[in-house]
Amino acid sequence: MAARANWKGHLRLSLVSCAVGLYPAVSSSRELKCHTINRETGNRLKQLMVDSVTGDTVDRDDQVKGCEIAKDELVPVEDDELSEIALESTHTINIEAFCKREEVDERYLDKPYYLAAEDKVSREAFAVIRDAMKKKGMAGLGRIVIYKRERVVLLEPYGKGLLATLLRYQDEVRSPTAYFEDMPDGDPTAEMRALAEELIARSTRKFDPSKFEDRYEEALIALVKGKAPKPAKGKGKAKAGAPTSGNVVNLMEALKRSIASEKGGSPAKAQPRKTETKPSTPARKRGAGKAAAGRTRKAA
Repeated sequence: MAARANWKGHLRLSLVSCAVGLYPAVSSSRELKCHTINRETGNRLKQLMVDSVTGDTVDRDDQVKGCEIAKDELVPVEDDELSEIALESTHTINIEAFCKREEVDERYLDKPYYLAAEDKVSREAFAVIRDAMKKKGMAGLGRIVIYKRERVVLLEPYGKGLLATLLRYQDEVRSPTAYFEDMPDGDPTAEMRALAEELIARSTRKFDPSKFEDRYEEALIALVKGKAPKPAKGKGKAKAGAPTSGNVVNLMEALKRSIASEKGGSPAKAQPRKTETKPSTPARKRGAGKAAAGRTRKAA
């Protein structure tokens, strides 16, 4: 378990309550970290908070949240004022309702966390809530204040703990109508559908996230290692880019070509790009060159 939780509080279902911790289920850290630097000196740059009117740099102690009530009209809100309006969900996730997991539109899912009991005393009550949800096949809906904002959270059994996924609010999810309304329905023939279905059948396999790698980052790492002052140990692994399609006459031809190229096999993995090195002159040739030069001098 992670040593430090992003949020600590209580999980409550009616009169059943237990201490819990919220831990991030995903990581945004990458192997290679890039920064903005000065092209001339190579030094890292730092950002400063500047008054938009006076241009003066503002110290951290003088920075405060300002809420916009009209254009260019901001009302300052202090941290102690925010504490006074703290909601119950600041320290407690109160499960308000239950629903079937499949009823939740995927567009509303935002960020996943692991929810676990924080101490031995809380484990029994936590297990009661978890197992009851698992038995009924239900997911819980509650609220939590995290990062100074109240969010709706979806709770569902996950192994020995709970998966807590922050949800977006309805006004944050855009309607697809504006994007799909002008798209033609299309009228594919039975043969075209059959070819597409065959492609799908040939490419169907169990989802394995380990098969997907960040090829761009691998290429970037290889590029950086090549530009580094000292040669890095090992060879940088740069995968080839996505294959480009040839000139396809129409959709039917594209489907037929796809079927022909599949042959039931899986795409070959891209091989690491080999670094071209300038061939060095063999020692034997250098020795022969010196001997020939000596004979030339004697003849002269």
